[in-house]
Amino acid sequence: YFFIQMDDINVLHHRCLLNLRRRIRDIGDGRPAQERYMRLQKDGETLSYQGNSEEVGCYVAGHPLSKGNYYFEVMIVDTGVRGTIAVGLVPKFYRLDHQPGWLPYSVAYHADNGKLYNGNPVGQQFGPKCARGDRIGCGIHSENTEAGFTTVFFSKNGKEVGSVKVPVLAEGLFPAVGMHSMGEEVKVDLSMMMVDSHEDDWGRLYDVRVSGTLLEYVGKGKSIMDVGLAQARQSLTTRCHYYEVEIVDAGEKCYIALGLARRDYPRNRHPGWSRGSVAYHADDGKIFHGSGVGDAFGPRCFKGDIMGCGIMFPLDYIPDGEGEDDTDDWDRPDVRPGHAGVQNVLYLNDEEEEEEEEEEDGEEVEQGQEGRKVTVFFTRNGKLMGRREMAVPPGGLYPTVGMLSSGEKVKVDLHPLSG
Repeated sequence: YFFIQMDDINVLHHRCLLNLRRRIRDIGDGRPAQERYMRLQKDGETLSYQGNSEEVGCYVAGHPLSKGNYYFEVMIVDTGVRGTIAVGLVPKFYRLDHQPGWLPYSVAYHADNGKLYNGNPVGQQFGPKCARGDRIGCGIHSENTEAGFTTVFFSKNGKEVGSVKVPVLAEGLFPAVGMHSMGEEVKVDLSMMMVDSHEDDWGRLYDVRVSGTLLEYVGKGKSIMDVGLAQARQSLTTRCHYYEVEIVDAGEKCYIALGLARRDYPRNRHPGWSRGSVAYHADDGKIFHGSGVGDAFGPRCFKGDIMGCGIMFPLDYIPDGEGEDDTDDWDRPDVRPGHAGVQNVLYLNDEEEEEEEEEEDGEEVEQGQEGRKVTVFFTRNGKLMGRREMAVPPGGLYPTVGMLSSGEKVKVDLHPLSG
């Protein structure tokens, strides 16, 4: 194990430069994916309907979604006569004369009526209709994966609309687009699937848009309940114990916070505000440790500043099965499964009560971990700002970034010290 010493913190960036070679990835053997489509014309990323409006045209991508490649988007260029555009996931050899979602083991969000079709030609009300210029996104929540099932979510213009649990065949689920009237045209962006899991390995995302290493706040920013939260999929360990955030755009208020939090941290609470978390807040330079009241800690941070957070583990620290295998933290049996059925995030009324209960549970969790304490430290532009002792909750402490005002953007490096 590598145990960081206080005198080493100022050389973090030097170590980062020495490890840039880690960025070079094997991008595959170069063989083209076997995508399939019918009654559609494909020109680069653009698909346009070429049928007679009585027959469905369908496109199926060559690769399925996976834990590392879990999301794609479709922008509506033209709704044509009826706007009967569908975006979703299907089996590998799905029939190309049917809209995604109509046949078993497929699911899709339909733009013309806002309905969700889940293996059935009869849809159910799900979200708003979509028009020209709108972006429809589709992905999988791999943390909610069970044997033979996974949770599929849909978004409109970067904001999650809802999710549904669906069955999955062994071959996986493939991105698909369907069209059914003259003039319909879309642009498919599969590049969001091709993410580096070391740079964009997020387990939970709420009101945050991800593009490579960039996180962008897309929430309302009207009240303290409109927190945008991004939590990494893997906790910090003795081998991967530090991460950094660069402020690309401070937005309106620079309500940006970075820190560590328990795995089930409430989605509408800034890091540091609730039990089982600690965070350095850029707007006022304060540290928040399980409380909505912060303490003076360091200078404020602005555009261009790099904020860092890490853990100094004691020599006698006993990790929670660290290094036993490469299993994704979010796939372990103790991760609570998602709710069955459809969830419409835009219209839920009971989540605040659930999150309050989670907060109370977190207090008990932290109090029960007195025997496993670590020292959390924060940096600003490579220099140590301070540290805080903290109990480690079951499952560990996860890198967590919060944002709360319009226009905020940060660039995250989850593994600056990895070799």
